Amino acid sequence: MTDAHVALMTPERVDYLLATYRDGLLKSTLPFWFPRSVDQEQGGFMFSRDQDGSLLDTDKAIWLQGRASWLLATLYSQVEPRPEWLAWSRHGIDFLRQHGFDDDGRMFFLVDRAGQPLRKRRYIFSEMFTIAALAAYGRAAGDGGALGEAMELYQRVLGYLHTPGMLPPKWDTTTRPMRGLAIPMIMIVTGQILRQAGGDAAFCNRWIDHYIDEIRRYHMHPELQTVLETTGPNGELLDHFDGRTLNPGHAIEAAWFIMDEARQRGNDRELLQTGLTILDWMWARGWDKEHGGITYFVDVYGRPVQEYWHDMKFWWPQNETIIATLMAYHLTGDEKYARWHGMIHDWTYARFPDPEHGEWFGYLHRDGRLSSRLKGNTYKGAFHVPRMELVCWQLMEEIRAGMMSDA
Repeated sequence: MTDAHVALMTPERVDYLLATYRDGLLKSTLPFWFPRSVDQEQGGFMFSRDQDGSLLDTDKAIWLQGRASWLLATLYSQVEPRPEWLAWSRHGIDFLRQHGFDDDGRMFFLVDRAGQPLRKRRYIFSEMFTIAALAAYGRAAGDGGALGEAMELYQRVLGYLHTPGMLPPKWDTTTRPMRGLAIPMIMIVTGQILRQAGGDAAFCNRWIDHYIDEIRRYHMHPELQTVLETTGPNGELLDHFDGRTLNPGHAIEAAWFIMDEARQRGNDRELLQTGLTILDWMWARGWDKEHGGITYFVDVYGRPVQEYWHDMKFWWPQNETIIATLMAYHLTGDEKYARWHGMIHDWTYARFPDPEHGEWFGYLHRDGRLSSRLKGNTYKGAFHVPRMELVCWQLMEEIRAGMMSDA
C-alpha cells in the first residue's frame, strides 16, 4: 500500500473530513450508545452490545462509567448544552459515587449491574476516568463540589503512585523492577482535563511537566528510534518479551497528548517536537505496509511477539493515530502529516464504521476482515470513537477557518 493516491488538505477534503467527524459523532456514534445504554433501573451504563445494539452482558466496567460521563459533560460544554447530556453525565457519576469505591478508598474495575463488586485491579485507571468525569461535569454544571472531588482524588492517586508499597506491583520488584508508559500518559491527560475544568493551573502544570519528563527520560530511546512501553526503573531496555514489546497506538496517543499541551502553551516548540518525534518513530513502527492500519504490538527488534493478537487491528489505535496525524498537520503545516492522516483515515473509515447500525466495530484481522461484530464490552464503550470524532471535528473547524482567513 502506498500513499501516492491520498488526497491532501484541499478545501474539498477539509469539508469532507469536517462533515465526516461531526456527523459521525452526532448522527451515528452518540445515537448508537444513548439512550439505550443508560440503565434507568439500577444506575450507570451498560455498554456490552452486539452489532445492532442488543445487550450482551449487564456487568459494568467502572472506567467506562467514567469515560462516558466525561464524554457527555464535555459535549454539553463544547458542542451544545443539551439537558439530556448533562443529566446522563450526572447519572453515571452518581453510580460511580455509590458503587465505584471500595472501603479502602480504591476503586473497583468491574461491578455487576446492581453495582456489587466483581473485580478490583492494581491499576489506577478507574480512578483517573472518575476524575475526568467529575472535572468535566463540574465545569459543565458549574458544580464546584464535583471539581473539588476530582482534585482530591487526583491528589490521592499521586499518593498511591509516589508512596512505595501503596499499590501492589505487577511483577516482583526484587527480581525485575519495571515502569510503564500508561501511568505518565494517563496522568498527563487527566491533569489537562482538571486544568481545563478550572482546577489549580500551577498544580496541574507541575504534574503534567513531571510526567512528560518521565516519558522523555525513561521511555523515549533515540538510539532505537522508539518509545518503549515497559522499561526498567531507569529506562533501560529489558530484553524479555514484555520489555521488547511496543504498542505503537498507545505511544501515538501519548504523542497527541503532548502536542496538545504544546498548543495549550502557545505552541511550545520543545513540547511540540517531543510529540512529533514520538509520532514519527511510532508511525514507522506501527503502520502495516502490506495491509494498512496500525498494528497492535510489534517487537523492538522485529522478533516474534508473545501476544497472539499482536497483528490485529483494534479500533482505538486507529482512533489515536487519526487524531495525532491531524493535529501534527494542523500545528506544523507539514504535508507529510496530511498524507499520513489521509492514509490512516481512509483505511480506517473503509473498514471500521458500521453503516447499518452505527458506531464502529472494534476488532479486525490484520488484513482488515471483520473479526467480531461486537460493538461494546468491558474495554470498548462510548469513548475512543466519540473522543476522536469530537477532537478531529474541532481541529477541522480550525483548519477550515485558517484556510478562509488565508484566502
